[in-house]
Amino acid sequence: MIIKKIIITFVLLGSMNFLFISPSSLVSPVFSLAQETPKVIEPPETMEEAKELGEKALETTQKELPGILEKIWEEDVLPIWQKMYDWFLTNIWPQIKSWFKKEVEPRVKEEVEKRKPIIEEEFEKEKEKLKEEIPEVSKSLWEKLNELIR
Repeated sequence: MIIKKIIITFVLLGSMNFLFISPSSLVSPVFSLAQETPKVIEPPETMEEAKELGEKALETTQKELPGILEKIWEEDVLPIWQKMYDWFLTNIWPQIKSWFKKEVEPRVKEEVEKRKPIIEEEFEKEKEKLKEEIPEVSKSLWEKLNELIR
């Protein structure tokens, strides 16, 4: 009776083992078909072949390099910089802005108010200078035009 149970267990385990192995053995040939053998590039034998190969490589590079660089820029570089910029705006910029509002802006406004009379005085001086210079400039321009016409 014990021998019969051992044989039945062995047969069942053996058949179950076959079920587990069978699907993987059926799928593995499909994976091996999907692999390509790498194309072997042989070195040129003559200088003419080397020249043709170099020209072909240069032509391909000139055609494809801008697209490759654009793709790298748009898919790799720009998203990283955008993430850094967004992080900066979220985490750093509010601190800078609040510091500026608290510390810098009041000092600048105070200094502007102190210098306002001086600025207005200088502005008036500049206006007077311009009023004096404009007739001279216009005369000289008119005189230059008259000289060109004559």
